[in-house]
Amino acid sequence: MTEQRAPGQWWRHGPPWWSAPDDTEPHRARLPWRSTALFTAFVLIGSHFAAHSEHHRVALNGYARVLLVVASVLLLWRNRYPVAVAFGTATVTLGYLAAGYTYGPVFLTVAVSCYSAVVAGHRRAAWASVGLLWAGHALVALWLYPWLPPAGDKRGNVYQEIGIGAWVLAVVALSELARVRREQWARERADRAQAARRRADEERLRIARELHDVLAHSISVINVQAGMGLALLDSDPEQARAALTTIKAASKEALGEVRQVLDTLRTPGDAPRAPAPGLDRLPELVEQAAAAGLTVEIEGEPPRLPPGAGLAAFRIVQEALTNVVRHSGSRHARVRFTEDGDALRLCIDDDGPATGADAGGSGNGLAGMRERAAALGGTIEAGPRPGGGFRVLAVLPLHPREGQ
Repeated sequence: MTEQRAPGQWWRHGPPWWSAPDDTEPHRARLPWRSTALFTAFVLIGSHFAAHSEHHRVALNGYARVLLVVASVLLLWRNRYPVAVAFGTATVTLGYLAAGYTYGPVFLTVAVSCYSAVVAGHRRAAWASVGLLWAGHALVALWLYPWLPPAGDKRGNVYQEIGIGAWVLAVVALSELARVRREQWARERADRAQAARRRADEERLRIARELHDVLAHSISVINVQAGMGLALLDSDPEQARAALTTIKAASKEALGEVRQVLDTLRTPGDAPRAPAPGLDRLPELVEQAAAAGLTVEIEGEPPRLPPGAGLAAFRIVQEALTNVVRHSGSRHARVRFTEDGDALRLCIDDDGPATGADAGGSGNGLAGMRERAAALGGTIEAGPRPGGGFRVLAVLPLHPREGQ
């Protein structure tokens, strides 16, 4: 659909300059008094000294000084109304030059207002204002000079007007360069903020994944042992006591790991109090599974992996065994390690059948395993085995890319 513009808005690029300023923004609520006072003093003093060297121009008088002050004071509103100030300074400066007064630094006000308009996004208006000044000056210097002061003024030089046009182009070009730099800085700030948000999201996901894996495994063991303890409480008190002992050990370990994860939130950047679990803790995992009634057979030698890859492999085995305890009728599982070139093939099998019972899980276990593997550049395949049961196959790089 073609954009519809109201009459008189075809030249505008940026926010409407005639609207009331938003005083909630600090940089718009304050007027640039100090810089404007400095510009005013520079223009007045510079024009005073220039008058002594340009004797062929009209001497400075009260009217000339009023025009210089007006052109300078308009810069107070250059941030609030950049378009109006750009045209205002150009008009006042053109009137000053048409009256035949000395040149001096009067063009400084036009340059500052043009810069403010371009940086604010009103590029067409800035070009139009300085173009108006240049065209008006050329008209005065080349055609209207006989009827304007000073008396006996000569016709201007075309090459002089070309030089003034080059000056105008230089002012606008520098303003455009400043605008581009400001936009680049704004994009860089936005990119940094987006990267910080992305890192925060990744950290929240990592913590959620850690908590899920720790709690899902430990609570599954506690759930199985609690059911066993209740069933044997009267008939076999010693076995019930063993179940309660297992519950105590599992809950203590879970609390320790949860505390370690939460400590990273309280003291970001500090080193963890305990090393992250890896495949060296696989025997503990087998013992916990045995306490839940699951016999785990290890095939192959677990390789030595970097901390991040070791943690991912440990959590994948932990989650797979937790799913066997929850969802499988089999009380036997196999964990097999094989190396295939630069990749580790980690396979966890059970013989089934699936119980189909709701074990109270969140349903995020497989998704968490896939995320861990993908973060290392690996893959996860999970599904029923052809001969019955369920298989989880993880392929992880033995030497993950730096930073993983």
